[in-house]
Amino acid sequence: MAAIAANPAPPPFEPLVTERLRLRPPEPADAEAIHRLVNSWPVVRMLAPLPYPYPRALTDEWIASIPGQRARMEAIHLAITGQDDGHEMIIGCVGLRLEQRTGHIGYWVGERFWGHGVAREAAARVASWALANLPLDRLTAHVALDNPASASVLRRLNFREVGQSRQHFLARGSEEPVAVFEATREDIFGSVETSGSEAGDKPLLLVAACALVDTDNRVLLARRPEGKKMAGLWEFPGGKLHPGETPETALIRELREELGIDVTKACLAPFAFASHAYDRFHLLMPLYLCRRWQGFVQPLEHQALAWVRPSRLTEYDMPAADKPLVPLLRDFL
Repeated sequence: MAAIAANPAPPPFEPLVTERLRLRPPEPADAEAIHRLVNSWPVVRMLAPLPYPYPRALTDEWIASIPGQRARMEAIHLAITGQDDGHEMIIGCVGLRLEQRTGHIGYWVGERFWGHGVAREAAARVASWALANLPLDRLTAHVALDNPASASVLRRLNFREVGQSRQHFLARGSEEPVAVFEATREDIFGSVETSGSEAGDKPLLLVAACALVDTDNRVLLARRPEGKKMAGLWEFPGGKLHPGETPETALIRELREELGIDVTKACLAPFAFASHAYDRFHLLMPLYLCRRWQGFVQPLEHQALAWVRPSRLTEYDMPAADKPLVPLLRDFL
């Protein structure tokens, strides 16, 4: 299986937390608990690559392989843990197999924890994190047709059933029909649109953006964090204009709020603009150049930041509106 492109590299992994769960890489000490939960016919019969009975030694081998798989960006595996009277307990596992720009999500939960929404909560957290932090275009999942509970989990996360296939289930010793599900960034985070507009009416949205250029002639890009539309895409810092603001005033405010730097109007040089039609609004975005500011650039909104050589700007996934500005900026710098 081809490993996913690691450019730009993913951020260091931190445990993912939900209201009830903590998702972290499995450790050798977890092997006994994981084996006890997965070595169950109702569980393992739904997991295509696993045999039944599931040998205890395979659990140790799998856990030992996890750091290498992540280092090669082939897969990310996490234990689903919860709290029981103040003590951590293993509930199940969730993970992603990574190939090119697609993440294949899979999960299982111990039988005694079924019916409590654990799979949905864990899968939702991983899906959101993956699309916001990894260079992925989509997520996919395969679910046996006799596993309606898992299919329901995916539908509630806005995965779409896009077809059917067949897959060999090792524990069953047979090929079984499976439903194929898919989700894009828009499915998970929502499409880029303005709510409440009339059909056929496309209001004009004015956004100001800034290409900060450092002394090494590198350009700053910011990655939209989880919870925002188009999360995971890289863009020039900036934002929407407030009522009564000029583009320059908006940028001065946004750069202070987002990056903690102070910029004066005299340091903002108009460079180009983008005009892009989204489904329900038309975006007009002037782009300014700035080479001088006060303070140190820092991610005050928990966004990832990258200083990028102009020749490498095309390697970063950007919103459709930003893309036409890249060759202009690259040729200028």
